[in-house]
Amino acid sequence: MAVRRVVPNIRSQAVQESREFYGLLGFEEVMDHGWIVTLASPSSPGAQISVMTGDRTAPVDPDLSVEVDDVDAAYALLRDSGAQILHPLQDEEWGVRRFFVRDPSGRVVNVLGHR
Repeated sequence: MAVRRVVPNIRSQAVQESREFYGLLGFEEVMDHGWIVTLASPSSPGAQISVMTGDRTAPVDPDLSVEVDDVDAAYALLRDSGAQILHPLQDEEWGVRRFFVRDPSGRVVNVLGHR
């Protein structure tokens, strides 16, 4: 299993203002689902930030997202390790398969893969 990218998720009700602020640093919008906007650096597309009002399909909001090349293997590994799964593995309508897990410091991690 390989990590493809890591994206911090910022909870905010000021999504437009955040988009403008991070735009001053060179970020551009690459995704907007209404409740989450992802901004990326055009010169380094793996450098990303997401700003969200709240997760639409999960009971908690993630602190960060980790995209992996095999989300099913990541789920099995973390589940079998005894890690606390907060949101079950599922396919989302926007083209990702994901689950949420709590890390040892209490952070909520959205582990995902694109279908």
